[in-house]
Amino acid sequence: MSATTATIPERALARGSAYRTVVAPIVLGVAMLGLWQGVVDGFGIEQYIVPTPTDIWHEITDNLGSIVDGSVSTGVNALIGLVVGALVGILGAIIAGVWRIFDTIVAPLVAALAVMPIVALAPVLYTMYGADKETARQIVAAVAVIVPVYINTLRGLRQVRPVHRDLMRVYAASARQQQFAVTLPTAAPYVFTGLRVASSLAVISALIAEYFGGPIGGLGKSITSSAASSNYALAWAYVFGAIVLGLVFYCAALAVEMFFTRHRSTP
Repeated sequence: MSATTATIPERALARGSAYRTVVAPIVLGVAMLGLWQGVVDGFGIEQYIVPTPTDIWHEITDNLGSIVDGSVSTGVNALIGLVVGALVGILGAIIAGVWRIFDTIVAPLVAALAVMPIVALAPVLYTMYGADKETARQIVAAVAVIVPVYINTLRGLRQVRPVHRDLMRVYAASARQQQFAVTLPTAAPYVFTGLRVASSLAVISALIAEYFGGPIGGLGKSITSSAASSNYALAWAYVFGAIVLGLVFYCAALAVEMFFTRHRSTP
């Protein structure tokens, strides 16, 4: 990594970053909501086409318990998929980093997973594991997580310069010592990048999987049910819950990265 390039945690902790990372997005968000409200009211757009932010807010306050319950249901599935997918991706990358033949063998499989349509995978898994089980949703989330974590981790493992490996051999370091002293620290930023990307994908995949069956519950089911009953403001309220859930996952991944990189010096 270039010495002049700061990571996201370093930029978030940098002096004067509060305005850039907190205040500016809030101001922009409020301005966009005001514009949204003004356009809908000014042009007399019907609610079934685009509800106003105030209508959506009323639905949020009136159905807060249901939104929280749906967020918990979707969040649990996304979390399980994120953890399982991340472990599989990291383990697979470590094996591929040690044995190139493994990377050659699994490369087509990784490419296939990257383009696999979730809309086709979810119904198949519901048939395999039962429509009354959450297993299918968790597997869908895990599959979506594996690819970015695997690719980023493998890329990080291959960033170690030969001179550093040679230096460790000169000091008679064992393979395990080389891994912990050179390889893993070098790969860490790439691993966390993969986890940040995967955190959002896990939520999105869990939501999409809910559209195609499974137990009643979760934000995806609530969105489709509200839209089917023409209660579009309520559907947008559940969409808001999904946005918050995605932000929670992303911020949690960022917080973990900041914790493990807190001792890195800021350029």
